[in-house]
Amino acid sequence: MPSSKMWRIASLLVIFAMLVAACGGAATEAPAPETEAPPEAPPVTEAPPETEAPPEEFIFGMLLVGPSNDHGWSQAHYEAGLYVEQQVPGTSMIYLENVYSGSPAYPGTTTSQLAEQLVQQGAQLVIFNSDDMKDEATRFTQDHPDVPVIMASGDQVWQDGNAYVPMANMVNIMGRMEYGKMMAGCAAALTSQTGMIGYLGPLINDETRRLASSAYLGARYCWEAAGGDPAALSFRVTWIGFWFNIPGVTSDPTQVADDFFNSGYDVVISGIDTTEGLTEAQRLHDAGQAVWAIPYDFSGACDQAPAICVGVPYFNWGPAYVATIASVLDGTFTSNFQWNGPDWADINNPDTSAVGFVTGPALSADATTSLNDFIASLAGGLNLWTGPINLQDGTAYLADGVVATDQQVWYLPQLLEGMQGQSVSE
Repeated sequence: MPSSKMWRIASLLVIFAMLVAACGGAATEAPAPETEAPPEAPPVTEAPPETEAPPEEFIFGMLLVGPSNDHGWSQAHYEAGLYVEQQVPGTSMIYLENVYSGSPAYPGTTTSQLAEQLVQQGAQLVIFNSDDMKDEATRFTQDHPDVPVIMASGDQVWQDGNAYVPMANMVNIMGRMEYGKMMAGCAAALTSQTGMIGYLGPLINDETRRLASSAYLGARYCWEAAGGDPAALSFRVTWIGFWFNIPGVTSDPTQVADDFFNSGYDVVISGIDTTEGLTEAQRLHDAGQAVWAIPYDFSGACDQAPAICVGVPYFNWGPAYVATIASVLDGTFTSNFQWNGPDWADINNPDTSAVGFVTGPALSADATTSLNDFIASLAGGLNLWTGPINLQDGTAYLADGVVATDQQVWYLPQLLEGMQGQSVSE
């Protein structure tokens, strides 16, 4: 039995040896799998420069006393806002229309509350565009000392003015439209065949008295320069009661214009924000009547009725708005009062002149030549606000040779001697 056991052990050893021999190849190290060669390292370059983040949008809000397409005062401001958007990168305008005391568009809401609505919508500067908003603009400015404010036509921050209220965040901006009105008066006098000029006035205040009176001074000067008898010149002002027609509240400007034209006044100069004087003159012209009109505020106003439009004095708010908003953006904003005049090098330069005059198609060639001569005289220093000038009641206002101060022009207390119409509200 032992031999049999030994044989089995020997057999197992042989089998084991065979297994080891069979596995010998597996024990060798397998070749490494093929891999792609590592990519070449990219050449070393400079890191791209950091780009500046786009500037944050600057939103400015505008409160318009009338509609933005009135062909007058409000449209001139609205288009100035568009000019800002074009000239100052990153700016955007929001606005509200028909903002005035008692406006049915915003029942029970004050103008200062409407300004706050603009701020809530993102406005970082607010423009109040009418003298009608003066008190509310002051209230808002004082209540929001961190919001820059532009008040168009006010005098709150004029240190030499009668209504000075120090407010570090307000700027007053107004154009010296007295020059534009003188041009309008001159054009009217050079056109009139009857020597009767009507002035369609809004409400009565310092601003409207001095502008109507400036038109009269221009008319009288050019009438006399053309050889007209001063006693034969009639200049009447009729006020409607507001900047534009409010049915049931104001006199109807269409009816006022008709009253002028139907009583011998053949040229009507408008002082209101809208163009009823122009459209009525066109209607009567189409019926065969020899009448003309001079609109106000907006450079494109003559386009409504070119056949009877003698010309238009207009405001250009864009340059002053751009300068003020740019000062906010660059940190140089300060409170100031601006009464900006024409750029006498080119009164119709849209980038530099605050006040201009567009000659209308209805102004004759001879009258155009005379008007241009008058404008050149103004540019050369002619000042029609030079005495002797009396007020409407005969009171001496400026002695012979005395030039009016800015305060005497701005705060004119009455119309001038030689003018017909109310000087003060009843």
